[in-house]
Amino acid sequence: MPNIRPISDLRDHFAEITQDVQSHPVFLTQNGVGTLVVMSMECYEAQQYESEVYNKLREAEIQAAETAERFSHEEVMAAAWQKLRQLEENRRA
Repeated sequence: MPNIRPISDLRDHFAEITQDVQSHPVFLTQNGVGTLVVMSMECYEAQQYESEVYNKLREAEIQAAETAERFSHEEVMAAAWQKLRQLEENRRA
C-alpha cells in the first residue's frame, strides 16, 4: 500500500519521512493532489539502472528489426572478451 502524506509532513515530520523512504517511496500531496515522490538514493539509483537497461534493450530491439544479421552466443561472448582485453591493455598503457 503506498505511503501518501500531505506535503506539510515534509516540514513537520522530516525525520520520520526520511526513515520511511528507506523502505518505500513516500507520495506527497498538496490540496489532495499528488505533487512529489520522495525516495531513498538507493531506490532512485535502482530505478535509474532499470530504466537504462530497458532503454538499451529497446534500442537493441530496434536495431535487430532493421537488419537480418544475427550473431551466436559464442560470437558475442568472444567479441566482448576481446573488447575487455583491449580496454585492460589500454588502461595499463
